Amino acid sequence: MASVLVVEDDPVIRAALIEVLTGHGHAVRTAHQGFEGLREITRSPPDIVVLDLGLPDLDGLDVLRMIRGISRVPVLVATARDEETEIIRLLNAGADDYLVKPFSGGQLAARLGAVLRRSAPADDPADRRRPVRVADLSIDPTARTAHLAGRELALTKREFDLLAYLAAHADQVVSRQRILSEVWQQPYLEDQTVDVHLSALRRKMGEKARKPRLLHTVRGIGIKLVSAP
Repeated sequence: MASVLVVEDDPVIRAALIEVLTGHGHAVRTAHQGFEGLREITRSPPDIVVLDLGLPDLDGLDVLRMIRGISRVPVLVATARDEETEIIRLLNAGADDYLVKPFSGGQLAARLGAVLRRSAPADDPADRRRPVRVADLSIDPTARTAHLAGRELALTKREFDLLAYLAAHADQVVSRQRILSEVWQQPYLEDQTVDVHLSALRRKMGEKARKPRLLHTVRGIGIKLVSAP
């Protein structure tokens, strides 16, 4: 079962998509507008997004580009536009696949399943133990050490976990809720918990929130560790 976010403003189409996807065992959330969909992705990332292009507040292509700016979540685009140039634009903008309206429920389920299979990460525990390097920051998950420009950082357990997580998702904007869920494994803690540890990390890395080098806060969205300061 996958967590699916459907971004569709038409209530009839939205209801039909919910029926098909829940019938195939998926957990479905919906958003009626582009900005609402972006908030849902940052608040609680789904396994896959089904994105309509004809949204009332933003063009779906712009929404797709914004999604790619903050997340690698697979996106299946539903569009009435079947011109080759339009499909190429969608794929180049980051769509994982597309469906041209009208389409059947069976076709939707099959395409969605194929995208999920292609995007599933290889379950290799060794990957999680390999050292990670981001700019002049190096992290060794096995030794649980972090060095910045050759200098070892004296980090608490939680500070190290937070930094290692951000490094593993370098150049992605990660929401505080996602960090609480995947690092703290307590998604209902206050966002301030992350900010306290982030402030400590910045201090130990010699950074300031107003002039960040590696650790950037994206207002209203989340936190990003950049690989090219």
